[in-house]
Amino acid sequence: MFKTILVPVDLAEPEVSSPALKRAVALGAITDANIVLVYVRSILPVTFMEYVPPSFDEEQQSDAEKKLAEIAAALTFPKERVSSVVRMGSVYNEVLAEAAKQKADLIVIGSHHPGMATYLLGSNASTIVRHADCSVLVVREPEAPAA
Repeated sequence: MFKTILVPVDLAEPEVSSPALKRAVALGAITDANIVLVYVRSILPVTFMEYVPPSFDEEQQSDAEKKLAEIAAALTFPKERVSSVVRMGSVYNEVLAEAAKQKADLIVIGSHHPGMATYLLGSNASTIVRHADCSVLVVREPEAPAA
């Protein structure tokens, strides 16, 4: 059914990615798929370049790769079937480009429950759903219980 499942991970908000990772692992186990985790780093605006050390990009890349590798290693899934990649650019463009590169059959993406800003401005998840060449499963984080 699925050969390659791509899971975008937001290192700044792991609680959003966690339910998607769990779902991807469950689907991957059923279908013997490989799982590819992808994190997209933001491009630093040129105006900030004079304020950062020369090694900034390399340090940020290395840090992101390490954190993503830790998430991959923590998955209860065969290690030889999990890989990770860090890209730089706009989230939806880079996720879609990585899905094409990996020939992903499925993208499993976490998403917040939509708020007014999401309805007015859109979100990375909705853009990925609209433009992906493969199936996309959007996994919502569990809602907090009412007080």
